[in-house]
Amino acid sequence: MKKVWTITFAMIAMAVVACGADNTLGVWRYNASESKLPAGMSPIRNLVLTREGIDAGAKISAKEDRADGSKLDTTTTVRYDGKKVAVTGTGLRWNTTAITQADANTLVEERWMTGTTYHSIVHTVVSADGKKTTSTASGTGADGKAFTAIIVFDKQ
Repeated sequence: MKKVWTITFAMIAMAVVACGADNTLGVWRYNASESKLPAGMSPIRNLVLTREGIDAGAKISAKEDRADGSKLDTTTTVRYDGKKVAVTGTGLRWNTTAITQADANTLVEERWMTGTTYHSIVHTVVSADGKKTTSTASGTGADGKAFTAIIVFDKQ
């Protein structure tokens, strides 16, 4: 019986390691005072990002209101395998993404908009205390101009 328990415990431990931790999961609210948007982008009034864990990835939902009245409402289900997936919904500058997980606190995301020059790389890092994420994006906008952005979220 002791051997059965040992084998069972070992299998559970391997499953936990295989699934990996993901400290980006949860509900995150945009922090305007710590964020820096690219020039020409309408200020964000409200943005809530919800990240729910799935097998080796996340379901990501975003809802946003901007100062110019535009809105964002998107959902993406992605595995952290670096393969491209479609982003569904409205209001985003990109419609395809691919994400890899460097560790429990770090994601690297690549984004594209089909038919345009838009392409960006986003590094998302969770703070040591787990209360903030900082996403640093750089790339080329649909207008062909380079941009950078720093978006900070507070955990809810």
